[in-house]
Amino acid sequence: MSHRISTSMLYQQSIASLQSKQASLARLQQQLATGQKLLTAKDDPVGAGAAVGLDRALAELERFGKNGDAVRHRLGMQESALTQAGDIMGRITELTVRANSASLSDSDRKAIAIEITSLRDSLLEVANSPDGTGRYLFGGTQDGSPPFSRVAGSVAYGGDQTQRQVEVAPQLFVADTAPGSEIFLRVRTGDGRVDVAAQAGNTGTGRVGSFSVADSSRWDGGQYRIAFGEDGTYEVLDAAGEVVGSGTHVDGEAIDVNGVHVVVSGAPADGDTFEVGPASTRDVFATIDRLLGALALDPTTDAQRTAQQNALQGAMRDIATAQDHLIDARAAGGAQLSALDGADSLRDAQGLTIETTLSGLRDLDYADAIAQFNLEKVALDAAQLSFVQMQRLSLFDLLR
Repeated sequence: MSHRISTSMLYQQSIASLQSKQASLARLQQQLATGQKLLTAKDDPVGAGAAVGLDRALAELERFGKNGDAVRHRLGMQESALTQAGDIMGRITELTVRANSASLSDSDRKAIAIEITSLRDSLLEVANSPDGTGRYLFGGTQDGSPPFSRVAGSVAYGGDQTQRQVEVAPQLFVADTAPGSEIFLRVRTGDGRVDVAAQAGNTGTGRVGSFSVADSSRWDGGQYRIAFGEDGTYEVLDAAGEVVGSGTHVDGEAIDVNGVHVVVSGAPADGDTFEVGPASTRDVFATIDRLLGALALDPTTDAQRTAQQNALQGAMRDIATAQDHLIDARAAGGAQLSALDGADSLRDAQGLTIETTLSGLRDLDYADAIAQFNLEKVALDAAQLSFVQMQRLSLFDLLR
C-alpha cells in the first residue's frame, strides 16, 4: 500500500515546522531580553501561581515595614515627650525641696509657686503633644484632637483607654503609644505601694516622715489609723475601729502598722490622727495643684506650719512616684522600639527567602537559554534549507 503526498501538504508541513521553530526562537529571544523565565502563566502555570503568591507575601512585608516605620516614629516622639515630662517633674521636685526649707519666707514660696504653675502648664502641653502627622500621641484611638484640657480648675481627659496593636511582621504586633490616662492620670501616690497622710485638723507638730512595708507577710493592704492620745500614747486602729496595736510615740522611731513602719517626727497632739493605707491613684496635674495649694498657705501657727510641711512632703513623695511612673512608661516604649528592631530583622530574613525563591521561579538561566537558542537556530536553518531543497523536487525541475 502506498501513500501519496501532495505538494501542498509538504508545503503546509514545512511552513508549520518553520513557524513553530520561529516562535520558539522568538520566545527564547524575549526571555534573553527580559531575563525572565516565565513570560506568561502558560509557560509554567504552577510556578506562575506560586510566584503570584510570593509577590503578595512581599507586598505584605512592605506594608508591615511601613507600619513599623509609623509606629517607630510615634514611639520616638513619645520617648521625647516623656523625657521632657521627666525633666519638668525633676525641676518641680527641686523647687519643692527648696520650698520646704524653713529659711524661706512665704513670699519666696509664692515665687516658687509661680514657676511651678508655669511648669504645670508646660506639662499639660507635653501631654497634648502631636505626632507631626495631625494626630496626638496620648489620645489612644481618639487622637484627632488634644486629649487633655483644663475644665473647672482641673484637667480632663478626652481620649480613650485603647492602645493600638500594630502588625509589623507576620503575626508580630507592637503596641503604639500609650494612652494619656495611663501615663498622666492613674499615677500611684505615696511610695507606690502604701501612703500615709496626716489629718487636716491635726493640732500638733507631728510630721509624716519615712514609711515603707517592712513585713510583706503581715501587710494586708487594709486601711489603718494611728490615733494619738495624751503623753504621746497612740493606738493603731483598723477600718472597723478595732485596736490592732498601741505604744508610746518616740520622735524618730517607727510605728508598726500591721507590717508597715511609719516614722512620725515632732510632737503629735492629743486627738491627732494619721491615715495609713494602700497607695491610691491620682492624676499628676492634681498632685501639682495640691502642691500649689500647699505653697499658697500663709501659716501663722506651729500647727499650720506643720500642716504645710506635711503637704509639701506628701507632694514630694507623690511627684517622686510620678517620676518613677514616667520612667516605667519610657521603658515600656523602649521595649516596643526594641521589638520593632526585631521585626525589621524578621522581615529582612523572610524577604530574602521569598526573593530567592522568586528568583528560582522567574529568573532565566542564561547559559541554558543561550544553548537552547543556538540549538533552535540551527534547527531553523536546517528546516529552511530542507524546505528550499524540497521545492526543487518537482518533475519540472528534472525536465529542465
